[in-house]
Amino acid sequence: MIVQKHVRRMAVAAAILTVIATPARSDMVSVWNAKAEAIAIEKRLLPPPNARGMALLHVAMFEAVNAVDQRYTPYKVKLAADRGVSKEAAAAAAAHAVLTALHPEQSPGLDAVLKASLTSVPDDDAKSKGIELGKRAAAEILSLRQNDGADVPEAYRPATTVGVYVPTTVPVSSTYGGVKPWVMEKGSQFRPPPPPALTSRTWADDLNEIRDLGRRDSTKRTPEQTAIARFWFVTGPQAWNPIVRQLVAVKKMDLVDSARLFALVAIASDDAFIAVFDAKYHYNFWRPITAIRNADLTGNKATPRDASWLPLGDTPMHPEYPCAHCITSGAAAVVLMSVLGNDIPEVSMTSPTAPGVTRTWTRLQDYADEVAAARIYAGFHYRFSNKIALGMGRKIGELTVSTRMRSAAIPAASQR
Repeated sequence: MIVQKHVRRMAVAAAILTVIATPARSDMVSVWNAKAEAIAIEKRLLPPPNARGMALLHVAMFEAVNAVDQRYTPYKVKLAADRGVSKEAAAAAAAHAVLTALHPEQSPGLDAVLKASLTSVPDDDAKSKGIELGKRAAAEILSLRQNDGADVPEAYRPATTVGVYVPTTVPVSSTYGGVKPWVMEKGSQFRPPPPPALTSRTWADDLNEIRDLGRRDSTKRTPEQTAIARFWFVTGPQAWNPIVRQLVAVKKMDLVDSARLFALVAIASDDAFIAVFDAKYHYNFWRPITAIRNADLTGNKATPRDASWLPLGDTPMHPEYPCAHCITSGAAAVVLMSVLGNDIPEVSMTSPTAPGVTRTWTRLQDYADEVAAARIYAGFHYRFSNKIALGMGRKIGELTVSTRMRSAAIPAASQR
């Protein structure tokens, strides 16, 4: 517990330093993305509500800055502004308003970041109008998502026989599949087919693979695979935000294009969470720790029971199928690939769950594939689950880019 608290404090400090150390002239969207990330780490937000908050933040900023030159079609808010309105002020004000609404206890820190963000913006009419525009954009987006179902109380019912003990930790995010999507028509739009039969060759092969590679005391998992597994214990927007920030900087994207890219990634990844939790609780499929310890009950002689098997890490508290980390990182990667291409300048990440380890990529698909492989090495997900999740993430990412925030020059018939 002491080690976990130390790692968490290090992560919060690193995220806050990112905000403080960012020059005033740096990309305004990235500054506020980093601030939101620091708050999420400090409050230990679960990935789905964190993703929802990121989507609210980034759609509001996009709507605010895009209203000035109307380069892209809006998400759903119809705002208009004079060409001379300060986009920097609009972005900062929108971000501040959204984060203050989501985290009112953080107001002093948010006020300080807003003041610092606006220091380089001249005190004139363009700045005042930009601030008002940002506030309007935030209010519109917050109103739009006010009754999206994210606050439905958790009501998971443990399955048991009367009087028989079951583990008492309640699974998380059981209602998130019912949240109103940003892009999809409903959470079940991309619901996959059932997992493979427990008598199938696929089941036997994938269970035995994770039995060997994912076990805590594995002799077949390499040191690098162990490092990768621990690295990707970090989940949610923290797993792709640093990459987006780096790409925005290295590509020298202007404020509108930066806002659009962050918003597309945010809504695709939040929809991916909605889709995956719809599927997880629909199929309620068992995790490797349960399956391997009960393998003798399936009638499959190719999957013998291992009564004391443990995964490398602590199994996440929700059903297995499909992989949440895979679908969300996959959706984010597909959005980035659609906008920037698969081959990118080298980007890197560190992780609070693997101190001293740095991972680098020059292809976005390699990043997504690594996240998926990490869940096998960790003992959390079967290979078939990862493949299904990556496919779902690809569909959600492609749908997002093809239907939302499109170039205003594209005929209306091509937009959804």
